[in-house]
Amino acid sequence: MKISASILAAKLTGLAQELPTYKQESIDLIHIDVMDGNFVPQISFGEAFTKEVKSHTQIPLDVHLMVSNPELHVPKYFDLKPYCITFHIETTNFSVRLAEEIRKAGIKVGVSLNPQTPPESISQILPYLDLVLLMTVDPGFYGQSFVKSGFEKIAAVRKLTKPYNIELEVDGGVNESNMEELARLGVDITVVGSGLYKTGDPNAQGKKLKELAVSVRTRS
Repeated sequence: MKISASILAAKLTGLAQELPTYKQESIDLIHIDVMDGNFVPQISFGEAFTKEVKSHTQIPLDVHLMVSNPELHVPKYFDLKPYCITFHIETTNFSVRLAEEIRKAGIKVGVSLNPQTPPESISQILPYLDLVLLMTVDPGFYGQSFVKSGFEKIAAVRKLTKPYNIELEVDGGVNESNMEELARLGVDITVVGSGLYKTGDPNAQGKKLKELAVSVRTRS
């Protein structure tokens, strides 16, 4: 399982010093939460900050656009060549066109679902996707707990995506207590914030979380 480090939970003033210390055997991706104060009430990062992050690390970026009208924002991240650009299915009426535009730029396409959004809402766009990001908290509010219905919805989304070569990513309330169950459900990428940074050693914690996931898949 890949670990995507949500730097929203890090001490942002020290990122320039901390990012170069991240080891890819512990942290596979850097999760960038782009919030516009519209689709979600908070404002966080934009393309300038994301570019600055990229200048301090060789670890690929995992760009998550929590913004209205993502078609206006997506092209701003093409030059950064992230691992994936993810937009929310709730935010656009042009999801297929947007997905094709991202793929044309040589970047993986991700679509995200809020906790209350039914999995079936992405059924028509599945052939155009490389990744589905399932929110297990309401987007835009840091530090929430994993929603109780999260495991059932993960299973439903995995069933829906099974005929396609699509990665499943989970974001929200991920920590040691649920990592093994996420691995059992076939989750490919976990976005980890406070569950990664709480010990003060994200490399050691990332390795520990990955070992939990590997142990489950080894036993099965």
